[in-house]
Formats: sequence, structure tokens, C-alpha cells
Amino acid sequence: MASLQMATILNSLTMTRPLPPNSSDSTRSPRNLSTKAFAVPRRKAMALIVSTPFFSGIALRDTAFAQPSVGLREYIDSFDGYSFKYPLNWIQVRGAGADIFFRDPYVLDENISVELSSPSSSNYKSVEDLGPPEEAGKKVLKQYLTEFMSTRIGVRRESSVLATSSRVADDGRMYYQVEVNIKSYANNNELAVMPGDRVARLEWDRRYLSVLGVENNQLYELRLQTPENVFVEEEYDLRQVMDSFRVNKISA
Repeated sequence: MASLQMATILNSLTMTRPLPPNSSDSTRSPRNLSTKAFAVPRRKAMALIVSTPFFSGIALRDTAFAQPSVGLREYIDSFDGYSFKYPLNWIQVRGAGADIFFRDPYVLDENISVELSSPSSSNYKSVEDLGPPEEAGKKVLKQYLTEFMSTRIGVRRESSVLATSSRVADDGRMYYQVEVNIKSYANNNELAVMPGDRVARLEWDRRYLSVLGVENNQLYELRLQTPENVFVEEEYDLRQVMDSFRVNKISA
């Protein structure tokens, strides 16, 4: 009986729901779209498996299950020379100041963007022109703090570089990855005369993930912003997005 239940559940994990013949997604190129491969959410499926008699005698307190992957769609900018993947349900926001900008429609503090250095005023040969990853991390943090500079009275920012690393991707290019945390505090009554009436409270606590690459003599930066509490839940998916970033040679 347990074997039959296991087979049924595992089969449900590998089943996909076919798209209707007239579905708009059925005409999309598979190169630009990667969707969920599971019709049954893995969290629910694992719960079903664990609840079967087959697992009743197994201790699972030390077992870690991978976080379920969300569907990812690939964005390719052949004109500027870069590509990356982003969550399927995120929406594009125009006029945000970046070369491209997507955000979560529900978690408004969660977004992704790409910044490029000016092709006329930059002459990067490699991401190593920024120095080692640790030096690049300091520059990335400084840039974030400059952008978030506030003229409000009583605003205070706490920041730190959490991690820096370098990697050579499957395209043979080197990329730097930088993770920083920034917290913003503000007084609840910044105009109060007595110091005791000015109590600082946490406004936001965010994780910023940057991937840096160089091509076409330009510096490319993929930026991911997410609240710290959301990052804990979505780390697996967000790191997939980071790892998907590629810079490409622009055809003359």
C-alpha cells in the first residue's frame, strides 16, 4: 500500500499540465521562457510523501528540502548586450531610471534592474578593473548609500557588506557578486525639542544583491532589492536570478 501511495505521489510531481492549443504561451519561444515543471507544488507534495506510512518510522528532523523554484522568464536585450531571468509574475515598470526595471506586484520593495555605464565615457576591459571583489563591494555599497541619501531630519542608515565573490560563468566571462544590507531608521517625532520625544524606529531593512560584468567596454550591474524577511523565504529563487545574468558582445 505504501509503495502504491509513493508511486502515485511521485508521478504527480513529474506531470505537467499541457497548454491549450490557443494559449498565448504556446507560441512563445522556449529560449525566452522557463516555466514551472511541476503541476503539484513541491511543498504540498513533500508533505504528502512524509505523511505516508512509508515514512512513518523515519526521523526527519535533520532533513533539509530544497526551496521550491518559481517559474522564470528570460529577458534578452540584444541592443545593449545583456540577459537575465526574472520571476514570471513580476511586472515591468517604465520610467524608473534604470535600463530595465521589474518589480514584484505584491511585495513593492522587491525589484530587479540593470544599470550600464556610459559607452562614450567608460573603457572597461574586465570586471577586475574594479579591483578585487572586496573593493568592488565597498564601491557598490557607497553607491547605494549615495542614492539613498536623505534630507529628512532624524534619518539614520546602518549598512554593511555581507559577502563578495567572483565566478567564471559558462560564457567564459568573470562576474563579481556583492551582497549588502542597509537599514533605515527615522525618528517618530523629528521636530520634538526633548531628545526623549525623538524615538528612532526601523523604517526598512533590505538586502541588495548586485552582479557585475564587463563587455563592450561597459560595466553592467544587475541589481536585486528585497526586504530581509522576504529574502529568507526566497533566497533559492533570487540566487537563480543572480546566476542567470550574462553580458553579451554587441554586433557592430
